[in-house]
Order: sequence, then C-alpha cells, then structure tokens
Amino acid sequence: MTDPAGGAPHTEQMAMQLAIVTGSATSTLKHCSLAAMRLLVCQPLGGAGDVVGDPVLAVDRLGAGRGDRVILTSDGLGLRELLGNANSPARWWTLGIVDEP
Repeated sequence: MTDPAGGAPHTEQMAMQLAIVTGSATSTLKHCSLAAMRLLVCQPLGGAGDVVGDPVLAVDRLGAGRGDRVILTSDGLGLRELLGNANSPARWWTLGIVDEP
C-alpha cells in the first residue's frame, strides 16, 4: 500500500468495522494530539448486528452519539493526518454514521 500523498509505501493494514456507540470517554490527561478530540466508546458489531470483540475507543469528528451505528476505520495513517500529528497513539476513528439499519 502506498501513501496517498505520494510518499513512501507503508505496511499498515486498514480495517473498517461496523459498531454501535455505547458512550463517550473523558480524560483529564491525554496525548496532545487528542486534546480537542471527542472520544467514543464503540462496541464492534458483526454482519448480523451481533456483538463481536471488546469495545474500542474511537476519535469522533462527526458528532455521533450514544446508540448511533457508526463505521469505524483503523487507518492509522489517515487518522494521524487528520489529527496533524505523526506520533498520535490513536487507532480507531469514525468514518461515517449509519443512517439506516
């Protein structure tokens, strides 16, 4: 896979995951790249809408709320570009809000 900006190839794998927002996370101390970011607690869902795996924290810039179904991505390169910080420890972020079940 190559960097969309035309940079060197990278080996990071990108995944997309359907999830339901179960809440948000509040922190008094966090990495500087996440200072103004909203963090959601999201429960990954399988294709049939069943719960799979453990909940994950996701950076949200779309305004998703508790009970919303969202599409998450683990595209770390894209998230680091979005945050403007090449050293951000964040992994998951909201790519979209599902408007129909």
